[in-house]
Amino acid sequence: MAFSQSLPLSEIIKAKDVDEPKKKTREDWRKAKELEEARKAGTAPAAVDEEGKDINPHIPQYISQAPWYFGGAGPTLKHQRPQPEKQKEFARLDDWYQRGFKGPAATRYRKGACENCGAMTHKKKDCLERPRKIGARFTGALIAPDEVLHGDIPLDYDGKRDRWNGYDPAQHKSIIEEYRKVEEAKRELKAEKMKQDVISGDGLGEQARDSDADEDEDKYVDDVDMPGTKVDSKQRITVRNLRIREDTAKYLRNLDPNSAYYDPKTRAMRDNPLKNIGKNEEEVQYAGDNFVRYTGDTVKHAQAQMFAWEAYERGVDVHLLAEPTKLELLNKEFDKRKDQFKYTVKDKILDKYGGEEHLEVPPKELLLAQSEDYVEYSRHGKVIKGEEKPVIRSKYEEDVYINNHTSVWGSYYVHGWVKGNWGYRCCHSLVKNSYCTGEAGKAANAQAIEPAEEEQSEHSEEEEEVKTLMQIHKEMRKAVKETDEDDEETKKDKLSKALEEEEKHQRKADKLLGMDERKRPYNSMYDVKAPSDEQMEAYYMKKRRDDDPMADFL
Repeated sequence: MAFSQSLPLSEIIKAKDVDEPKKKTREDWRKAKELEEARKAGTAPAAVDEEGKDINPHIPQYISQAPWYFGGAGPTLKHQRPQPEKQKEFARLDDWYQRGFKGPAATRYRKGACENCGAMTHKKKDCLERPRKIGARFTGALIAPDEVLHGDIPLDYDGKRDRWNGYDPAQHKSIIEEYRKVEEAKRELKAEKMKQDVISGDGLGEQARDSDADEDEDKYVDDVDMPGTKVDSKQRITVRNLRIREDTAKYLRNLDPNSAYYDPKTRAMRDNPLKNIGKNEEEVQYAGDNFVRYTGDTVKHAQAQMFAWEAYERGVDVHLLAEPTKLELLNKEFDKRKDQFKYTVKDKILDKYGGEEHLEVPPKELLLAQSEDYVEYSRHGKVIKGEEKPVIRSKYEEDVYINNHTSVWGSYYVHGWVKGNWGYRCCHSLVKNSYCTGEAGKAANAQAIEPAEEEQSEHSEEEEEVKTLMQIHKEMRKAVKETDEDDEETKKDKLSKALEEEEKHQRKADKLLGMDERKRPYNSMYDVKAPSDEQMEAYYMKKRRDDDPMADFL
């Protein structure tokens, strides 16, 4: 918004005494509005505050306009910023205290100091040093240095809760250096011990390393051949990759979206992802979770359980869990006798009826999997080469002839002025569903067509003189006008009759509505028919509209 200065009441009174303030005219308001729109559109420069910064023209007026008591002489946003008289001063980073920093130490005990360590900054009950057998008050020796007191440091909310307030990162270097020296000493000791074991040849190097309590995590790493693990025997460093790259994810076995479903929540793929590539389940590396579930002893165990149930139903006392050996022997004996009975029945049938030579045929893979027909297909499944293209047929019945015809209706066409132009080609008949007359019908139709053509040609020669296009157009307009006038008169007559009927109907309805309900006659014999256009127009013309202000006047 454009800036408008808001003065205090005292300034306004003073200005009235000096000179009458000039009011803004309509032109001034219009210019201020145009300037505001130009600033918002970016065609005019933005307003500048007292610090030389641009003011966003899209800021609302109730935010950018300074109150009268602020005393702003020009465009400003200073009244929206924190006022300096209300701000609190807090400690800076360089004002923080240093933890563990000690001042100079005294040489003798001072009055009022700590009786335990001799420092002046605390009392005995607040002393953090080890309690001495004889305090510094009596010995006067080993006086502890005084702590550096920084006084009351004004900290803000975050400064009071800063865990690292006063921390010196250089203090941690000493700890790192200490641990580094310990690790180097351990490594040298291990290398020396392994060298002595190799020289002595007692083969106790592994046992000496295993006995070390610090090597529990790498104790058995040499005995396990884990994929993705590398071991440096000199420095005893184990490098393990988080992912075993020999394992392929299940959903990467087949990238076809229509292949087996992969459940990301349980990481399960129950079906075989390579089912449609033409390989057996035994030939692929992974054939789904169900293949593992239904292979091996799982199927055998289920078959044994079914055999135990069937045997128990037939009177054999056997149980899978109670007597597994007995069940296995019974199952083997049953399978043996079953095979013997099957082959015995087969041999009897072949001896009685013959036909053993028909059983010696090649396997089904050789009979059905190979063919001498060569066919090439496109990417979209269309036949490119190797097979005759099928004839495109319509959805209607083809080659169906009726009434002794040898061709269909519409196979013959006659040029000229004869009305029935289409017909049958076999007999030149122009009547549909007629009986075929063959060559005799052709001759008869030819004789009937020739006189008609001659008569038509004679009639065309004897026609009146040719009329111009303007005369034809005038005659047609005249005919149409006469027809329209007749139609208009007919419509007027029908509409007048419909209006009379509508008035009668309304008078009858008003009479019935004014009667008592008990004396009102029935209307069961009323004939229901769709109203005509004239009746609908009369209804709309006579319809009373209560919301029409001219209804009472009419």
